Amino acid sequence: MKYKDYSPDIWKRIHTTLDKVLKEDSQPVAAFDADGTLWDTDLGETFFHYQIDNKLVPLPANAWEHYESMKAVEPTKAYLWLAQICQNVELKTVHEWAKNAIKASAPLPIFSEQKKLIDLFLSKGVKVYVITASVKWAVEPGAAMLGLQYDDVLGVETIQTNGVISDSQKGIITYKQGKVDALLAHTGGKRPFFASGNTMGDYQLLQSATELSLAVSAASRDDKLFKTESELAQNAQNFGWLSHRFI
Repeated sequence: MKYKDYSPDIWKRIHTTLDKVLKEDSQPVAAFDADGTLWDTDLGETFFHYQIDNKLVPLPANAWEHYESMKAVEPTKAYLWLAQICQNVELKTVHEWAKNAIKASAPLPIFSEQKKLIDLFLSKGVKVYVITASVKWAVEPGAAMLGLQYDDVLGVETIQTNGVISDSQKGIITYKQGKVDALLAHTGGKRPFFASGNTMGDYQLLQSATELSLAVSAASRDDKLFKTESELAQNAQNFGWLSHRFI
């Protein structure tokens, strides 16, 4: 699909703000949500489907429905569970699974304007982070396709011992306020000058930006994300944030 480019006004505000920030800080921070913000798919769910289809980990009957029902009651518990099901597997193996999951559903529908924006930030010395409520390991290969490192991805994960994954939570669950808390813990309290997301799960992240926030959307009216993307777009209008619809 051909996605709409950012308007000249959006690019002007980004360039003007970036130039201003760089006069005061040689390495400002920018933060992006992943799924629905950088690409038009959900890599966390893609990875889980890949695990189910290939019977890679022990799972309950009707694994997808089990996850969905858990998420409806307590999202953070469901997101952590998607990491916990990888317990007793070597991290390097899970990394291979994640790469293969993306290959199996290729091409990854990256929003080219977001890649262009990340390229600009990286060229100017901006430290770019991807902060996702998905399992970190599922998102890392996608971030790498945008020129980022695995360490630039903050996501849900569990503790690893000698390279083997456990079921013990590691760090903060990167959902809603948790996205901000995890980022600030990683940056030593330094807030992003820029933040971008697509749903109300990213609202707090966009609120945390010191200079510029960008709400994006691509969900069609019959998509489960349409309502929450529309709500974030309304907040963008209320707060004077940037807003862009890719389709």
